[in-house]
Amino acid sequence: MDLTWSEFERTEMRVGTIIDVNDFPEARKPAYQLTIDFGTEIGIRKSSAQITVHYKKEDLVDRQIIAVVNFPKKQIGKFMSECLVLGAIGKEGDVILLAPDFKIENGLRIG
Repeated sequence: MDLTWSEFERTEMRVGTIIDVNDFPEARKPAYQLTIDFGTEIGIRKSSAQITVHYKKEDLVDRQIIAVVNFPKKQIGKFMSECLVLGAIGKEGDVILLAPDFKIENGLRIG
């Protein structure tokens, strides 16, 4: 089913910087709890991400990512996910994060 252009434009994909990473032992599949800075307009958001195959916690801090920030919040166990971090999903379900090539301002919109 194709989206209309106006439907696509409603998707708020933004650049953010990961400022904190924690294990998420309660998750059904291995995941991290991320705290992400999207700049002054959007602020700080949290997300759960199943990215443990290719990323160590210490390598994620200060890394920029792309996320959808206008989905409804989603309760995942005791954790409230406030945005959806985007990545390419491999054949084995492993995720490679989408990210800008260069350090840019947090909160910039992807289009």
